Amino acid sequence: MKEVFVVAINGSPNMDGNTAFLLEQVLQAAAEAGAKTKLLHSMEMLEGQEKPYCDVCSSPCNESCYEDTALEKAFEMMTKADALVLGSPVYFGTVSAQLKAIFDKSRAVRGRKGLAGKIGAAVSVGASRFGGQETTVRALHDIMMVHGMAVVSDSSISATLGHHGVCAQKPARDDADAIKSARVIGVRLVEESTK
Repeated sequence: MKEVFVVAINGSPNMDGNTAFLLEQVLQAAAEAGAKTKLLHSMEMLEGQEKPYCDVCSSPCNESCYEDTALEKAFEMMTKADALVLGSPVYFGTVSAQLKAIFDKSRAVRGRKGLAGKIGAAVSVGASRFGGQETTVRALHDIMMVHGMAVVSDSSISATLGHHGVCAQKPARDDADAIKSARVIGVRLVEESTK
């Protein structure tokens, strides 16, 4: 069996917060299932960007805005991955500006079909139990589907039947259901990547 490479992207500006914690749970379960893993933080990915957003300065994208930056290296790593898990806190019912900026700048990656066919999953954390987690997960799914990725949920025949992905209430460390879902997703990313 080939070694699976799973990359997680923390869309939160907090590199040690609730979203990062749950992404670490996903990666830990994936590693236990035999995968190589890496956690990328959006704030580090966007370092060195003159404009931390896309203004469509060229069409098709010539990648000049992130050439020789951390974002270019992150995109290279993402295209080498077998599976991605995207995580974001809920900001006004959707993904963080940081995560949105990264994927707005990924037009050239999409043009090369760099993420097409990869397995993807979503993690979201809100301040209240019904604080926009599902709409945020849906936005994360949309991002992945625009790239041609195959999205998996936190439902598993062997573990549990979940829903769309990890929907947690902060503090995530106290949300046992979210931790369980994160671990299910970690295993599913590996299983689906080896089919």
